[in-house]
Amino acid sequence: MRGLQAEGGTPVGRPRGRLLAILTALAVVVYAADLISKTIVLRTLEGKAPLVVIQDVLQFRVIFNSGAAFSIGTGMTFVFTFIAAGVVVAIMRTARKLRSLPWAITLGLLLGGALGNLTDRLLRYPSGFGRSSQFQGHVVDFVEVLPGHFPVIDYFPVFNVADSAIVCGGILAVLLAWRNVQIDGTVETPEDTAKDDGENTAKDGAKEAQDG
Repeated sequence: MRGLQAEGGTPVGRPRGRLLAILTALAVVVYAADLISKTIVLRTLEGKAPLVVIQDVLQFRVIFNSGAAFSIGTGMTFVFTFIAAGVVVAIMRTARKLRSLPWAITLGLLLGGALGNLTDRLLRYPSGFGRSSQFQGHVVDFVEVLPGHFPVIDYFPVFNVADSAIVCGGILAVLLAWRNVQIDGTVETPEDTAKDDGENTAKDGAKEAQDG
């Protein structure tokens, strides 16, 4: 039967309550790290020269990003706010089926990162309650790697802790999907997929015969 093989060779997934606790804790850690790091760099680096951590490799400089990664869609801040909100809702709904530790980590990273940038969209300038530009706040980015080494695009995109968590979560999601690891902890094998396809074809054939 499809999906009986779970992680570690057991027939069932892990306890949902413990996995939700892991997801929540990781999301909180990511969110707190993102919020604290942004607060620190704004107080120490805003309006100042970049802080060089490793020459020609890593530096911190504050920019306010109204668009998405690579400064795409700078005039669509309002849209990105609702996309981020939709991602948060989707993750929370998906978590109801959670039985997989790798997926708990993945969703925790994605949730924490999405909440971090969503907070900027909702509360940072020029957004704010009662303002006409509500939901259009600019995201604070400050981590820049290999500055000056990308002449075609002028610089490697500046990012933040939330962005890093989202990228890591996205990579994990792709790897889990590639390995056919399901959100409920089961692992779908090629044989299961072929069997299901065969069963569905047989059912469709029987239905067509009855209809005929």
